[in-house]
Amino acid sequence: MTPSGAKVETALRDGVFRIWLSRPERHNALVPELIADLRAAIVKAGEAEPVALVLSGRGHSFSTGGDISGFLAHAGSLKELRTYAEELVGGLHDAILDLLAFPAPVLAAVNGPVTGGSTGLMLAADMVAMSERAFVQPYYCEVGFAPDGGWTALLPDRIGTAAALRIQYLNERIGAEKARALGIADSVRPLSQLEAEIDAWTSAIGQGFGQTHKATRANVWDAERLGAVRHRLDREKDRFLDLIARPETLSGMKDFGKKRA
Repeated sequence: MTPSGAKVETALRDGVFRIWLSRPERHNALVPELIADLRAAIVKAGEAEPVALVLSGRGHSFSTGGDISGFLAHAGSLKELRTYAEELVGGLHDAILDLLAFPAPVLAAVNGPVTGGSTGLMLAADMVAMSERAFVQPYYCEVGFAPDGGWTALLPDRIGTAAALRIQYLNERIGAEKARALGIADSVRPLSQLEAEIDAWTSAIGQGFGQTHKATRANVWDAERLGAVRHRLDREKDRFLDLIARPETLSGMKDFGKKRA
């Protein structure tokens, strides 16, 4: 089902549509091509009318957010950098909204670290199973970016405003058990048992009426709520584009890239 060269992989098994982010050599860091492939896969998943949609990552990480090397490769001119950032962040936000509006339950199998804007893909899931070695961390204040991917649009509603702000101010690393305590994750398992947990969930979901699950999700993520999230995500994107245009942000990206090299 997966086109050659695609940066996501897909499979339909037992009525469950699975999508894997597949840029493991870069820890599934986000680039526009990956986001485009992800959005196309979500459309294909909807056409399959699955019992559930499961999102995960190949390799050691779920996703480490926007690829810093991608931003730096377009930093030759301010216009080019802003255009690239708008394509990436805008596409990511569209993908998050695609997941929120999906007509069947959305599950995330978080196999490894989740950082930066890719956290929004996890926050868009109804149920999240995390590997014991996985963690969530913002990193924005180390680079100079404004938060994107729902760190201000979705996370405060999930864990409370004060906790969401503290985590971002202090660049806190949220381990798997803490993520469960905060309500970001529903289950923590050894990596070897992660798929079994997802299979148990999809089996239980499949025993219920799909039309009921569809109606439930549509009622929760109605036009009003999706519109509010879209407004907040647009505000995140605008502030991201503002800060990425500043010289100190370019310096922050270069320093961060050296640290991660």
